[in-house]
Amino acid sequence: MSDPALQIIFTRLSRDLARDTLIQTTTNELRTALTADRVVLYYFYYKWSGRVTFESLSDRQFSILGSTGPDGCFNGEYAKLYEEGRVRAIPDIESEPIAPCHREHLQQLQVKANLVVPIVIDRGLWGLLVAHHCRSIYHWSAEEIVLMQTAASKLAIVPSIYHS
Repeated sequence: MSDPALQIIFTRLSRDLARDTLIQTTTNELRTALTADRVVLYYFYYKWSGRVTFESLSDRQFSILGSTGPDGCFNGEYAKLYEEGRVRAIPDIESEPIAPCHREHLQQLQVKANLVVPIVIDRGLWGLLVAHHCRSIYHWSAEEIVLMQTAASKLAIVPSIYHS
């Protein structure tokens, strides 16, 4: 006879491991398909506060694991847009009309081109799936945008994400 508390812990660990493996596999496959330097999962742990919890990199120099977004730059207004399905494809952060705090944040992360797709569950915006080109500007194709949207949609229905 097994201890019920131990079974709960084992079930939770198994679920989390399956989720983590799926997210890492997804970010790795997206980075390869997009020939991007970095694909990350930005998870909102509290009302528009979040951090990069997963990343796939073309080179370790591009690691931003654990980084947070620019304070005060991402707020309820932007969150609402992403909750409504906003996709943002920026081919060149230097010429795109974006908020100065956003540009500065992307520059600090070595980003030249940026693609952001929301992960939305029934309770709202759970996270963002983000691809970066860090070495040069990049014009995102419609197919690449759909690929990211499809991946985000699939992640949104994974039980361990949906119930987190």
